Amino acid sequence: MTARSSRGPGRIRTVVRRRVLPLYAALALAYLFLPVAVVILFSFNDNQGRFNFTWQGFTLKHWAGAFDVPAIFDSLLVSLRIAFFAALAATILGTLIALALVRYYFRGRSTTNLLLFLPMATPEVVLGSSLLAFFLTLRVATGFWTIVIAHIMFNISYVVVTVKARLTGFDRHLEEAAMDLYANEWQTFRKVTLPMIMPGVFAAFLLGFALSFDDFIITNFNSGATVTFPLYIWGAARVGVPPQVNVFGTAIFVITVSLMFVNLWAQRRRA
Repeated sequence: MTARSSRGPGRIRTVVRRRVLPLYAALALAYLFLPVAVVILFSFNDNQGRFNFTWQGFTLKHWAGAFDVPAIFDSLLVSLRIAFFAALAATILGTLIALALVRYYFRGRSTTNLLLFLPMATPEVVLGSSLLAFFLTLRVATGFWTIVIAHIMFNISYVVVTVKARLTGFDRHLEEAAMDLYANEWQTFRKVTLPMIMPGVFAAFLLGFALSFDDFIITNFNSGATVTFPLYIWGAARVGVPPQVNVFGTAIFVITVSLMFVNLWAQRRRA
């Protein structure tokens, strides 16, 4: 009786580990990637008419004519420029803030740590409307640079969190060894600290770039006459989204995943 009772729970755990967990993981992954699969699939759809919602056959004409709708490419370039400037500025500022918070003790350090999480917890509609009121109060015309400023603001929090995680596990003895070899503080930072934390900094840049590229709510409040890629899709959805949107969406997904794998490879190589 005792042997049966001991085999019972063990058998249940084996069944859960071998059958239930893989099935659960497969369903979760399917749920996550089903929309992406639909975007990729319908970039090859030979649709007739304005709408691209039903499968009508395989074709490569949308990939061959990816630039046939100039408005899509123009809005894509605007989004790429905004995402690059916002991610670059947020990465520089956020990395400096993370270094200060991890390396130094100063008055207000705990408060700063707490306040940095507020943009992540605040609803985007609140941030977007507040920034619009701020720009209108200062009589600043909304457009490209107001979007960049808004995206820098919410990207900094994510950069700080990402870089802090990298700095927490950093071995300070490497810096001390460099300074023992007569390197000054700037040389130690440039040749030891920065290369060691670079995978975390690059990951923070990619995260900021992705968050900025696909942001819609905050951008919509502060865009003025500037049309980004998400704003173009939102406007086109009412009359029929061109299939070239799926083409660019697929290309962006492939490039993003490739960069993520490159970053993972670089981190493992440095580990």
